[in-house]
Amino acid sequence: MGCCTGRCTLILLCTVQLIAALERQVFDFLGYQWAPILANFLQIVVIILGLFGTLQYRPRYVVAYAIWAAVWVTWNVFLICFYMEVGDLSKDSDLLTFHVSEHQSWWSEHGPGCVRKESPVTGMPGLESHSYVSVVGCAIEYQYIEVLHSAIQILLSLLGFVYACYVTSVFTEEEDSFDFIAGFDPFPLYHVNEKSSHLLFKQSYLPS
Repeated sequence: MGCCTGRCTLILLCTVQLIAALERQVFDFLGYQWAPILANFLQIVVIILGLFGTLQYRPRYVVAYAIWAAVWVTWNVFLICFYMEVGDLSKDSDLLTFHVSEHQSWWSEHGPGCVRKESPVTGMPGLESHSYVSVVGCAIEYQYIEVLHSAIQILLSLLGFVYACYVTSVFTEEEDSFDFIAGFDPFPLYHVNEKSSHLLFKQSYLPS
């Protein structure tokens, strides 16, 4: 298969997806977003399996990658709904941290142009701790950054799903074609062994 085939395109897509997943994992770690951290970890593992299956012509791994791509699209659609507060969802809830903390997205305080304003804790003299007040001046609100991340993930996953289905069909056709060609010569090993044993038998009775 040449380098301009669907197989090479899928390899490129898996590589881009792996980079995007690692980038997202870093920022989710910084924001203590435990549910996305777990989901990103599974995404990285499945991408590596899909990449291995594509390189080594293993259709089962590619099929597993395609199935996960559909699940990954669903997860990112949920994230978009979460940050856009669709229905009863609220971006200020601690749902993504498994209710163990009240951390929000890392981008909520470190987005482009964001400035954190803090003030000393009142009524507690002698302490150097500060109380968080607000974040101002953000060029882009953090929920839109998260939505953009999810939209990119959805686009890459949809392309990966399409090419994974195509590559799987190509692998299957090649396996069927190989079996069909091999069927024209039944028991080739038997004929070779039979011929070799006949020659050895003939040589053993040659006059010295």
